[in-house]
Amino acid sequence: MSGGPAAGIGPGAVLVMGEALIDLVPSPGDPETHRAQPGGAPANVAAGLARLATPSWFAGALGGDGFARTIEQRLVSAGTELGLCARSPLPTALAVADPGPDGTGYHFHLQDTATFRITERAAEVDRFGAVYVGGLAAVVEPAAEAVAATARAGAERSLLVVDPNVREDRTLDPELSARRLRELCSLAHVIKASDEDLERLWPGTDPDETCRRLAGKGRLVVLTRGARGSTAYTRSGEPVSVPAVPVDVVNTIGAGDAFMAAVLHWLTTNGAHREGGVDRLPPDRVEEMLGFASQVAASVCAQTGTEPSIPARS
Repeated sequence: MSGGPAAGIGPGAVLVMGEALIDLVPSPGDPETHRAQPGGAPANVAAGLARLATPSWFAGALGGDGFARTIEQRLVSAGTELGLCARSPLPTALAVADPGPDGTGYHFHLQDTATFRITERAAEVDRFGAVYVGGLAAVVEPAAEAVAATARAGAERSLLVVDPNVREDRTLDPELSARRLRELCSLAHVIKASDEDLERLWPGTDPDETCRRLAGKGRLVVLTRGARGSTAYTRSGEPVSVPAVPVDVVNTIGAGDAFMAAVLHWLTTNGAHREGGVDRLPPDRVEEMLGFASQVAASVCAQTGTEPSIPARS
C-alpha cells in the first residue's frame, strides 16, 4: 500500500493532478459488449510513471463504488502513491470509448461524481521535481479551480508540465474549456500536445507555428502526431523530430499518456529539468528523450492494456 505523506517525495518525484475514471471500451470481436478498464489521462500518467520506476503521487479523487476500488488497485499495483488523493462517497465518472479510423472518441458521464472532488495541492508542489496537470479535471468543476491553483504554484516553485488532452462533450463548454487549457499552457515549462489538441485550442493556426510560438517564450513543447511520430521545440534550437516506432497496433488507448509518462520519467531521471532549463536541451538530448518516449508509447500500442514498459535496451 501507499506510504505516508513524506514517503518517496523529492526532486525525482512527480505530483500528478487530475482525473481517474473508468473507460468503457468495446470488447474485441463484440462491439456491442463493453469492458470496464481504469482510465483518465492523469491516472494513466501516474501509473505509467510508477511502472517506469519514477516516484509518482496521484492527487486526484476516488469514489465509494466498485469502480473506484478497481482504480485504486490498479494505481497501488503500479506503485503510485495515494497519500494526496482525495476521497468521496460519490460514484466514479465514466467515459464510453468510441474507437474509429481517426482515433478514439468519448462520451462522458461526469456530473455529480467523486472524480472531480479534487483538493488543491499548491502547498505541496515545491516538494516535487515536477507537477503534471491536464485532462478533464482542468476544465470540469469543482476540480478546475483546484487544478489551476496548483498549476500556478507549480509554475513558480517546480517544473510545471501540461498536457491539455482536449476533450469534447455535450456537457462541456468548449469556449470555457479552451480558455482554461490555454491559461495552463501559458504557465507551463513543458507542454505535450497532439496536433488535434493545438488545432482545437488555437483554431486557424498551423500546429507547427503554435509550437514555435510557445517554445519561443522559454518552453519545451512536444508535439505528437500518432503514427507520424513526434517533434520537440525549444527556444534555443531548431525542432527535432523522431518517427513513431513501427509496431503491430492492437490498441491506441493510453498511448499518448504513456508517451507523456516517458517524457516526465526521462526529464526527472536525467535531471534535465534542473540543468540549464528544459528549453535549452541540446538537440541530441531532445532526440534521445523523444526516442525513449516513442518506444514506451509503442509498448502500449502492442497490447490490449494501458500499462507501459521500459524498452529493453534502456
